[in-house]
Amino acid sequence: MNQFKFDLATDIYVLETSKANDAPDLVALGTDHSVQILLVAEHSVQSIASFHIGSRITALAWSPTTVSPSRSDEWLIELTAATANFGLHLLTKSPASDESVFAFGGGLSGHHGRVNDMIFCGGKGADSTRYVATVSDDCYLMIWDLYPTQDASNRSSPDSSRMSSPTPRLQPTAYVIAFPHPLTAVSSHPSSSKEFLVSDTRGSIFLTDWRSDPDESDYESWRLVELIEPYALAATATGISVPGGGWAAWRGDNADIVGAVYGSRYSLWDISRLQGGKPMTGNSFPQGGHRFRWCPTYPEYFAISTQSPAKGAVVNIHNTTYTQPTAIALAPRPHFIRDFDWLASRTPRIAAAVGRQLIVVSVAVDS
Repeated sequence: MNQFKFDLATDIYVLETSKANDAPDLVALGTDHSVQILLVAEHSVQSIASFHIGSRITALAWSPTTVSPSRSDEWLIELTAATANFGLHLLTKSPASDESVFAFGGGLSGHHGRVNDMIFCGGKGADSTRYVATVSDDCYLMIWDLYPTQDASNRSSPDSSRMSSPTPRLQPTAYVIAFPHPLTAVSSHPSSSKEFLVSDTRGSIFLTDWRSDPDESDYESWRLVELIEPYALAATATGISVPGGGWAAWRGDNADIVGAVYGSRYSLWDISRLQGGKPMTGNSFPQGGHRFRWCPTYPEYFAISTQSPAKGAVVNIHNTTYTQPTAIALAPRPHFIRDFDWLASRTPRIAAAVGRQLIVVSVAVDS
């Protein structure tokens, strides 16, 4: 098993790998106060950018426009970050400019609870880099227009004098959709820019058409499909807390396949053959799963992590055709994985945040 590590001076709380076609070797790490950008080679890691924000990072999302320095001299780093004070930030860097942090979404116009996840709009057109979705404990899905054509003067905006941006720009505006329960994850798909997949803490997963009717604010009018994780719904109905809160993701090569982890079980749905809505389920971690991530280069594989230190920093690798997972141990007890993601490399690799370390490990798969 090929494994190597990279040490930071502070704990890592969020990790997100780039899935951009021209940047499969970039990883973003969110710490107590900044976002570190790393270039991951075959056996080494190099820091290429650092964005100081001043508050703990809670979510990250890479823009599809990102180009790695390993691919072009005209490289570009672009991503968004959410912070513990509910702020949102657009981060950019290029050979011609230093790190830029553009703050948006503050005050009355933004979230009022922890932002748990964010993602750029799907599809292949210009909208995939223009819109970014955020979900929060405040029960709102917000879709932000990063390049509005006109200023929304009725929206509250942070003081522009406190923003570090190379040129003045309009504040992003948001489409807001309310849900009945706190939201944990949001996912987009390369096949469409109209839908987002949204999961909540109760055990519901919503396929949402955010463009259906901008005059409607009720989530019922935006909902295309609602998937139910029976175990999680039954547990919350009886007042039992589901460890981890729930996480759902779209399979990259097939928009009909949805995977999720709630508590000690994972679930897989085929939207084209719901058969009453019951998912195919399997066991994850007895202590409760945390993240569910599909492999971008071998899409039949997915991985699940836990934040319990009972067995150390372990990630389970699953194949949709097998029932038994393969456990990969990255560090002994009392370490645990705070976050992880697949690298979009030809040879499957996982990047995991364990304490103050980034650990990169190769994963053996049947090709």
